[in-house]
Amino acid sequence: MYSQRAMGRVEIIRKKIEFINNIVDEKGSVTEALEDEQNARAAILMHLTVIAEQFDKLLHSGELDILSNFEKEDIKGSYELRNFIAHDYEGIDFYIVEEVINERLPIIYNGAIEALK
Repeated sequence: MYSQRAMGRVEIIRKKIEFINNIVDEKGSVTEALEDEQNARAAILMHLTVIAEQFDKLLHSGELDILSNFEKEDIKGSYELRNFIAHDYEGIDFYIVEEVINERLPIIYNGAIEALK
C-alpha cells in the first residue's frame, strides 16, 4: 500500500487531468482551448505545471512504488514541459502541448486511476 501523502499527490494529478479535459470539452477542442490565451490556455498550462510538480515531489520523496504506475517518459516529459512553461512561457510550442494533452494525458490518467485503486 502507498503512503497517504503519495496517494494525495496522485489524486491531485488525476484531478488536474480532469480539469484539463473539462476545459477542452467546454471549448470544443484542444486547439480551441489553447487559442483562448486569456483564460483556458493559462489554466491548462497551470494544471500541467502542477502535474509535473506532483511527479517531482513523488520522485524526490522516494515514492518509487507509486511512480511505477506511470511511464518514465511521462514523468520526465512532464517536468521538461513544466520547465518550458516556467522559463519560456511565450516560446511554448503549442503543438507539443496539444500532443501531450491528446496522447500522453490519457495514459497518465489511467496510471493515476490504477495507483488509486
